[in-house]
Amino acid sequence: MGSLLLGGRGRLTSAAHRLKAIELINEAHAAGAGLVSACSEIGICLRTLKRWRKAVIGDGDGHDRRKGSPRLVSHKLSEEERQRILLTCNQAEYASLPPGQIVPALADQGLYIGSESSFYRVLHAHGQVHRRGRARPPQEPRPVPRLRTSEANQVWSWDITYLPTTVRGIWLYLYLVIDVWSRKVVAWDVDEREDPAVAADLVSRACLRERISKGRKQPLVLHSDNGNAMRAATLESRLEELGVLRSFSRPRVSNDNPYSESLFRTVKYRPDYPRKPFASKEQACQWVAAFVDWYNHQHRHSGIKFVTPQQRHHGQATEICRHRSVVYGQARQRHPRRWSRSTRCWLQPEVVWINQPPDELNEPGQLPLMQAA
Repeated sequence: MGSLLLGGRGRLTSAAHRLKAIELINEAHAAGAGLVSACSEIGICLRTLKRWRKAVIGDGDGHDRRKGSPRLVSHKLSEEERQRILLTCNQAEYASLPPGQIVPALADQGLYIGSESSFYRVLHAHGQVHRRGRARPPQEPRPVPRLRTSEANQVWSWDITYLPTTVRGIWLYLYLVIDVWSRKVVAWDVDEREDPAVAADLVSRACLRERISKGRKQPLVLHSDNGNAMRAATLESRLEELGVLRSFSRPRVSNDNPYSESLFRTVKYRPDYPRKPFASKEQACQWVAAFVDWYNHQHRHSGIKFVTPQQRHHGQATEICRHRSVVYGQARQRHPRRWSRSTRCWLQPEVVWINQPPDELNEPGQLPLMQAA
């Protein structure tokens, strides 16, 4: 019965909906429900129900006989004046102007047809209230990208960041590709320019190293922001050859690509990050190679229960966490009073999201779920 919600206490409710509501309320009342509770479930009050019942008993059709308050506007625009406003707005000299500029321009010529509000009402009645001129109309907001992964090599995230050099204004560009599920850095490169060809070769090497084939049942999704290198046709054509799908963040929404942004913060805030700018590309490559080796094989990541990305990527994390649970269980048996509740949960996160929906209505088999072009 809750699916037939009638707003406004029955105002402008059709006769068919009224009869259906009365029937549902009668059924609920016969089953033991109170009339007030049954009416509130549908969205009406008890007085409305009584009026509807009276109308049905009186004429049998249940139509709303209320006429509404009579309104006689003596200063209402005539049809001739409305047409004059419409023709004036569509003249060549006014076609690109809003009413806020048309009305003063007419006043300068000694003409007054109607107020600015009247102009807007007439234009709205004829479906002409829109941006007048060559300005691009407002765009619909881009849908939120929602990606869901439950194993390695389903969703990758990548981005580019700056590395300073000893020459002011000259930068090196660090390319990093991370697996969202395992947090493993699957590919990296340092170059002197931001080039989509470099990104295409980087993704190609990563797919070859991770054995990502084009004919796989679940295609790989590569998520990124809206930079020039990410949107370039060079990278797009290479991804099509590899059978990799693309996903993009919303414009000016930095947290749509959280895993790459978090990785860059880890890069820049490492204790051994050079205090002075890099003297050469080779020096930067040496430092990044050491960082990636540490990050993948030694860094215990807090988002994956403090195992290394390499251990989670290759399926070793579950056994490691199971062993930790056994250790904690034995410690609790030796000193049970030290635990007020259960021991620490070491279960690995089975699913990782980019922009997790609030309801999670998606089926487990639909991985990854894509809602962004």
